[in-house]
Amino acid sequence: MKRVVITGAGTINALGHTVPETLEAMREGRCGIGELEFRDVERLAIRIGGQVRGYSADTRFNRQQLSLYDRFTQFTLIAAHEAISQSGLEFSGALAAKSGVVLGNSGGGMTTLDENYRSVYEDGKNRVHPFVVPKLMNNAAAGHVSMEYNLKGPSFTVSTACASSNHAMAQAFQMVHGGMAPVMITGGSESMLCFGGVKAWEGLRVMSKDGCRPFSANRNGMVQGEGAGVFVFEEYEHARKRGAEILAEVAGFAMTSDAADIVMPSKQGAARAMRGALSDARINADRVGYINAHGTGTTANDKTECAAVADVFGPHADRLMISSTKSMHGHCIGGTGAVELLACIMALRDGVIAPTIGYEETDPECALDVVPNQAREAPIEVALSNAFAFGGLNAVLALKRFET
Repeated sequence: MKRVVITGAGTINALGHTVPETLEAMREGRCGIGELEFRDVERLAIRIGGQVRGYSADTRFNRQQLSLYDRFTQFTLIAAHEAISQSGLEFSGALAAKSGVVLGNSGGGMTTLDENYRSVYEDGKNRVHPFVVPKLMNNAAAGHVSMEYNLKGPSFTVSTACASSNHAMAQAFQMVHGGMAPVMITGGSESMLCFGGVKAWEGLRVMSKDGCRPFSANRNGMVQGEGAGVFVFEEYEHARKRGAEILAEVAGFAMTSDAADIVMPSKQGAARAMRGALSDARINADRVGYINAHGTGTTANDKTECAAVADVFGPHADRLMISSTKSMHGHCIGGTGAVELLACIMALRDGVIAPTIGYEETDPECALDVVPNQAREAPIEVALSNAFAFGGLNAVLALKRFET
């Protein structure tokens, strides 16, 4: 089996339009959550989110492209450009024929959907743009990335709610690990911050009106975010021979199903996923120094995740650092695992642990080291990235600090 390394990373999210901007914001414990700005926001009960600010699609894409690119696809292409540029790869010949793209996304083109529902139902129009379907479909971003970079190998989209990105990256890892592809472009994106997208989440009654405070006793719900994270997963020998800069090594993964409840999380399912990732990576639990938690800021998720960590790591759980960067950039739904993988890379490569900001009160049911409010410098050898989704679908990635 092949070793799999990360040779490129790209992002755009509420904390920054690039990876360096995002990591700087994480190190500073900066909050990207604020008042939402879009049509009819005053009709919503929830008016905050991790919205990408200072972004103008017109300066990035031409009119023809914008007729095909929903906001989630735009974000994906921006992140992919940064990641592939960093990797130094150009796809042609045999490399192009075998390399592909696997992305995670949950809602597809929600902005496009929202705008066209308005057009038909509110404005009474009987026609929509002929490209509405290819613009809003979940696999649009993967298709456009494959076309933009000549990726002719396995390419598809995974849609498993909030675990979409981790499931996608696990599939990409497996393809490189097993020798199917020398390089895979992977990650995920989401852009649900439009009237219909927020209104739908309001109905679940799990949203906070004032901020995301994972693991804090006074937490009162999650906050939506948006953005994309894209990575280049490459076979180690292929990367070594061309002298590529290596950011981290992907060591293993696991996926489990709770098979219990459509929305309530299960300690057993989460624990099996973490144990499975460690087993796949052949890593003992006591080597893990950091876990990027799913950490949504809901009462149910946070206490269940902490119980699962305690179950898997036993006495070592007290020496682990665990944080939720959703406190800074919001819950990016299908794209969240990809944006959060950046915090794992920062921990492994730079020895900087992103904080859980907004932490105010100790919760006895979340009595772990959640790196409250301020980033911390600490050398880390192994990190886990957790994602637990509605439907009881869990995906955990194990990463190692790269060593030759």
